[in-house]
Amino acid sequence: MSQTTENENWTTIIKPRNRLFEVNLKEIWDYRDLMTLFVKRTITVQYKQTILGPLWWVIQPALTVIMYMVVFGGIAGIPTDDIPQPLFYLGGIAMWQYFSDCLTRTSNTFVSNAGIFGKVYFPRLIMPLSGVISNLVRFGIQLGLFVLVYIYYVIIGQAPTPNWYLLLFPLLLMMMAGLALGFGIIISSMTTKYRDLQILFSFFVSLWMYATPIVYPLSQVAGKEKFGLNIANIMCLNPVTPVIEAFKHGALGAGEFVGWGWLAYSFVFMLVVLFVGILIFNKVQKSFMDTV
Repeated sequence: MSQTTENENWTTIIKPRNRLFEVNLKEIWDYRDLMTLFVKRTITVQYKQTILGPLWWVIQPALTVIMYMVVFGGIAGIPTDDIPQPLFYLGGIAMWQYFSDCLTRTSNTFVSNAGIFGKVYFPRLIMPLSGVISNLVRFGIQLGLFVLVYIYYVIIGQAPTPNWYLLLFPLLLMMMAGLALGFGIIISSMTTKYRDLQILFSFFVSLWMYATPIVYPLSQVAGKEKFGLNIANIMCLNPVTPVIEAFKHGALGAGEFVGWGWLAYSFVFMLVVLFVGILIFNKVQKSFMDTV
């Protein structure tokens, strides 16, 4: 019996995490098949019992664009930097929707997956990561809609001219995902103990969208001041603003490029939020089952 025990070879050894900041990338990679299953589950379950299914990923932004055209473009008369309104709104909606979906899904990590976490071990970061990856499918479909509308304006000769800043798109998408992941796991860690924060957070995300130049161009406030402060600079303190403005400028040639300084600010902000989020996540995951 003792001889058998001595010859046992363990393939997985689970150890307590004593360091606050610890991300075992190899372990996450070893569980990549599980992450793939979670990604597929998220995609299929979302519209499993709906009539139109994934078509809602196209219908929702299309209806939102129509509403924006009527309310902000028609009634409010907010300009779009001489960019056709459908293109201007679709570009902002696609980027913001990806950020918002990742943020909302990640912020529910502990509460919505408590049953799984309490039964089996796997790297907990797989859950928020799978949410960020699965939302890429929806983003890809909405981006495809944006491209189709752009082709339409090319055919009728009214398409805006993109520029080389569009090459930054992979980096911009990564920054949006990183910001959503960082903020999401912070909120998720806090809501394990204080559930009402989830309600407050949902309200905050709605306000956050209007503090980001989605339905209006940043050029509308360029050069304007309030209490001696440049309004455009204040808005760029929102780390999502430089990312979306850079995308619009690259894809549509709209407005002015926010500058490398503001993009660097958003990138550093993302790294800091991810660092803080992982610290809090690692601390909370040790005992969240006692409070969730």
